[in-house]
Amino acid sequence: MNSPETRLRKRKTQDPCPVCFLHRERCICQSLPHLDLKTKISLIIHAKELKRTTNTGRLALAALENSEMRVRGAKKDQDEALDLSDLLTDSYRTFLFYPAEDALELDEKLVRESSTPIQLIVPDGNWRQASKVHYRHHELLSIPRVKISTPNTMGLHMRAETTEAGMATLEAIAHALGIIEGEQVKAVLMNFYKMKLEETLKGRGQVI
Repeated sequence: MNSPETRLRKRKTQDPCPVCFLHRERCICQSLPHLDLKTKISLIIHAKELKRTTNTGRLALAALENSEMRVRGAKKDQDEALDLSDLLTDSYRTFLFYPAEDALELDEKLVRESSTPIQLIVPDGNWRQASKVHYRHHELLSIPRVKISTPNTMGLHMRAETTEAGMATLEAIAHALGIIEGEQVKAVLMNFYKMKLEETLKGRGQVI
């Protein structure tokens, strides 16, 4: 028999807002920031994530003008069919934002190595789904991996985190852009993430 916590997690938001994915009475879209940055975010999202109201990667795209989304896993063979090679252009220094063993630390030193704008390719999904971008897309094999080793100090989460540094996608993007674009950008995105988190937890009946 499922515990009350499990039943609560399985309960789906009815008639959610199509942008923030909260119940319409809790919609936070009036606070959605709009940032036009040099850094490009390219979100590689698993098709199953498109159905999840706790997904925050799409919130990042809604807030960032210079961003785009590619969907993988919609069909059994789509992982092989989806070609991401057109994302690799000379207009950007492109990195795969994924904590592989050989990943470089995304820090100010790395950012200052070139004046060319940065593109972060961000896998979005659960750990298993996101890890497949790392090794299944051969067109990305030569792209350096980058990571952030900062521990997640948030006391509350929308989903259970399995590692100390585990973050929601919007959180991780906020921290990355804080390093690349400045602390003000990070603060704006984190404030919006906290709104999403608080309203999500309130919708589950949790006291914040």
